[in-house]
Amino acid sequence: MFNRRQFLAMALGAPHFAPKAKSVIFLFMDGGPSQMDTFDPKPRLNAEDGKPLPFRPPTTVFNISDKILGSPFSFRRYGQSGTPVSELFPETAQCVDDLCVIRSMVADHSEHTAANYFIHSGSGFQGRPSMGAWVNYGLGSESKNLPGYVVLEAGLIPPGGLDCFGAGFLPASYQGTLFKRGATPIADLEPPAAERPKQKDKLALLAQLNRGYGGSSEVEAFIKNYELAFRMQAAVPELLDLTGESEATRKLYGMDEEMTAEFGRECLLARRLVEKGVRFVELLTPARPGLDRWDQHSGIENGHRINARSVDKPIAGLLRDLKGRGLLKDTLVIWGGEFGRTPCAQIPDNGDRSRVGRDHNPYGFTMWMAGGGVKGGMVYGATDEYGYFAVENKVHVHDLHATMLHLLGLDHKRLTYRYSGRDMRLTDVHGNVVKEILG
Repeated sequence: MFNRRQFLAMALGAPHFAPKAKSVIFLFMDGGPSQMDTFDPKPRLNAEDGKPLPFRPPTTVFNISDKILGSPFSFRRYGQSGTPVSELFPETAQCVDDLCVIRSMVADHSEHTAANYFIHSGSGFQGRPSMGAWVNYGLGSESKNLPGYVVLEAGLIPPGGLDCFGAGFLPASYQGTLFKRGATPIADLEPPAAERPKQKDKLALLAQLNRGYGGSSEVEAFIKNYELAFRMQAAVPELLDLTGESEATRKLYGMDEEMTAEFGRECLLARRLVEKGVRFVELLTPARPGLDRWDQHSGIENGHRINARSVDKPIAGLLRDLKGRGLLKDTLVIWGGEFGRTPCAQIPDNGDRSRVGRDHNPYGFTMWMAGGGVKGGMVYGATDEYGYFAVENKVHVHDLHATMLHLLGLDHKRLTYRYSGRDMRLTDVHGNVVKEILG
């Protein structure tokens, strides 16, 4: 049992040591972008296009073909670092000297639902706290009027559903708060006009009755959520009112273009949220008619072009805006999906190359980080010549989580919660901080 003082102290936790970052923005590319088509060029794929792999590929999901598929996208080197970036991301490429491109990511699952749970919670099973919930639990929110963990939705919820952003066995107040797109981002946020004068008295009575119940952590979380919801009634409309943003800022995020407007709005809201002290903001991939996220088992050339076009300018705008406002040094930006793609082609029986795609690949894929104490302008780790397996400086998802927490001033081995007879943590019994990428 917790008394209220203990609960509030836990909710306003202090870091274990001096942090480099105050907040995290996670740009989640739902579905699994292809590493060899984005940030990890593999010339050998184009040289051996159509030939069989010289080794037996591991079992993933479909394994329809062992035929090598060259990338349909060209690469160029950008910035003082000379980091190669695909033609899919011409705007983000201009910010490459702020990026730490990790080409050696490794995950444990090749199926979307389990992989989504894993990248979010460090477990492939449903019901574990997400990394945003752990950050919220460890540090609390610097904002009194907004949640510590916000998820911005643009039409698609990843496989695995809302449990990807849940609090699991942590108190419910630490779970992600979903902001939907449209005029009503949060259901029932605004009370009926007739109820407004009575609302404070009702909430006070409800809190008094709940506290008399016994002061359990569940009840305290319930009270805390009600109190926060009341304060959000004023804070959220103000947050969503973008009329004070300049036309230049709107264009920077691509809000003046149909293709980029949706994700541009998400990115702009993310900046506003971290400005107001929100600890963890996750952005979800925008919905595109007839397109299955980044999960192109077929039509990867067209699908990746559309997906990249819809997020590239907004992401670059976010990085530039954060940097221009002096926020990037305190904000850790993470880009990536739940896994990558195979170098093999999934070719339809009719051989139509326009419909060729790639299968899931958790054995070696790319994510990048920027700001928040990470070295910019560097590439860390490597996959083999075909882009199938991480072969140099492997970074497991547990390592990513440990490094993220370290940058926030949290020791992943000390950030624990007693549950079911043991001290649980985001990284379970694994994880190492990737010190080589720290600035």
